[in-house]
Amino acid sequence: MYTVKEIFFTLQGEGAQSGRAAVFCRFAGCNLWTGREADRASAVCTFCDTDFVGVGPDGGRFATADALAAAVAAHWPQGAGGVPYVVCTGGEPLLQLDAAAIAALHARGFEVAVETNGTQPLPPGLDWVCVSPKAHAPLAVQGGDELKLVYPQAKAPPERFAGLAFRHWYLQPMDGPALAEHTRAAIAYVLAHPSWRLSVQTHKVVGVR
Repeated sequence: MYTVKEIFFTLQGEGAQSGRAAVFCRFAGCNLWTGREADRASAVCTFCDTDFVGVGPDGGRFATADALAAAVAAHWPQGAGGVPYVVCTGGEPLLQLDAAAIAALHARGFEVAVETNGTQPLPPGLDWVCVSPKAHAPLAVQGGDELKLVYPQAKAPPERFAGLAFRHWYLQPMDGPALAEHTRAAIAYVLAHPSWRLSVQTHKVVGVR
């Protein structure tokens, strides 16, 4: 059984794939926070800006990998051209996303990306791996396509991740009341350390979901 908060068609807003048309499949649940505001202060990750609790009106519970893949495929516009692209996110998608679901999505022509906190092992077959590490969580995934670090995190300086096997390195300013300050700090860090790039949440800037 796969429990999905929401499935929707939009533009990828962050990181190396920013601006690319994508179906987002947001799995319910996370291992670093319950998603309830009452638990935020005691969570491993206290700054999450996403609702991943339960099943929304455009989500669902899917008994099989094929049913999940069919629901994702229904959101890609017919005749649109290009390679269909799905971003599996959460919450923490790797609590549910498995090899069977990836294979079923591949069977429908999708490239399959995951956005993960990196605490769970990767299933085989993923086409794009984006890891967003959290300060107080162990990092099980030591390599992939993209490391996207929400910045600043007092216990997760960028230097902590030097030497990991990622192809792209991004700092993303932490959203919230201090966003402007965090953006200035991220820009300053990238200018001083050009192996990193700045990631901006462009979907929030342009007003897409």
